[in-house]
Amino acid sequence: MNDMTLKLPDIVAEVSALFERYEQALIDGDVDILDATFWDSPHTIRYAVRENGYGFAAIHAHRLAAKPVIGGSKEKRIRLEILTLGHDIATVNLEYKLRGRNAIGRQSQTWVRMPDVGWKIISAHVSIMPPE
Repeated sequence: MNDMTLKLPDIVAEVSALFERYEQALIDGDVDILDATFWDSPHTIRYAVRENGYGFAAIHAHRLAAKPVIGGSKEKRIRLEILTLGHDIATVNLEYKLRGRNAIGRQSQTWVRMPDVGWKIISAHVSIMPPE
């Protein structure tokens, strides 16, 4: 890795736009966009509240079976952190209030810009934290 400059504004903007596209696809249940966001590899991992997705094929199968939550599961964002490391690696971490529940959701993603396919999520995690 040559340049590990943190939070380059243009890279933060790129990843932020991709993250917002992904969030809208979750609300819309747009499996094509959701799939296009993840690295199509057996090495991709997505831990969700009711799923351990090991590999793109398992993640895709879960998406086909899942029903979109009308209006989304997020009532409001509490904190969104996007950290870029140079031009090709980023993490996105979101803390949010769950819609209709007294609980906090947490979502993390590791994004990598791949030479042939652009930005992809290689690892993601969603969890729910009960209120204190």
